Amino acid sequence: MEKKVITIGSRESKLAVIQSEMVRAFIEEHCPDCEVNILTMKTTGDIILDRTLDKVGGKGLFVKELDKALLEGRSDISVHSMKDLPMEVPEELPVIACSKREDPRDVLILPKGVKEYSGGPIGSSSMRRTLQLGKLFPGAEFKSVRGNVITRLRKLDEGEYGALVLAAAGVKRLGLEDRISRYFEPDEIIPAACQGILAVQGRKGEDYSYLDAYRDENACRAASAERAFVRYLDGGCSSPVAAYAEVDGDRLLLRGLYYDEDTEKYNIGTLEGPAESAEELGTSLAKKLQDEMRGIR
Repeated sequence: MEKKVITIGSRESKLAVIQSEMVRAFIEEHCPDCEVNILTMKTTGDIILDRTLDKVGGKGLFVKELDKALLEGRSDISVHSMKDLPMEVPEELPVIACSKREDPRDVLILPKGVKEYSGGPIGSSSMRRTLQLGKLFPGAEFKSVRGNVITRLRKLDEGEYGALVLAAAGVKRLGLEDRISRYFEPDEIIPAACQGILAVQGRKGEDYSYLDAYRDENACRAASAERAFVRYLDGGCSSPVAAYAEVDGDRLLLRGLYYDEDTEKYNIGTLEGPAESAEELGTSLAKKLQDEMRGIR
């Protein structure tokens, strides 16, 4: 019997390929009659490294080429870090599965051989992180850093930065957990929406039953709440919005951060409710924080 050939579209960074290989390994284990290939490509977001994402078009720059390959049939699925997906995805290219969530926290990484942060710029291109880090490191200088994780670590070790703040999930998937100096709990730094979750995108109307067992319901519900929160606030790379949902049985607890550009202040709040109403909870918390902030003006 002829094997079913599945091609996974992936960014060409080491982390992106590792994440695609994780999905390939799952498919090969659960679908022995499948032959799985990975098609790598450089995205616009990988090429433009001298400016922050909000200055060059946002998160869509990381998926444009992958979407094109899917639409043209050169790939069958795409694997993304879900936090890199734009809040609106094309109707013809739906997210068909969410992975079980890896560690969602942000982490502090120091130069090799350094045991404690003692000064120097902290590398972070995320205003979401910078706003919250300001309370933990008063007086510290924050400096933009672009490039993949390996590139950022090289810049750190060459002395360009005194520390970096990265997502634990990516560091762990790269096998670099030993570089982590400190984990920031969600009540210290609320993570980016969907941090630690992989999204598998496909074409509308096609059979993806070979991914049924890959889909993690808790991660899907958390992602639904977090993306609804960000979507309501029209947040993305340019807006420092953060959201993190914890699912416990049939309950969901959502934390959110909303930044008001007019007052340059931010508001943090939580909302708990039925996990099956994840999207509504996300929208409700976003509206609540926005209304509270407007009341302060």
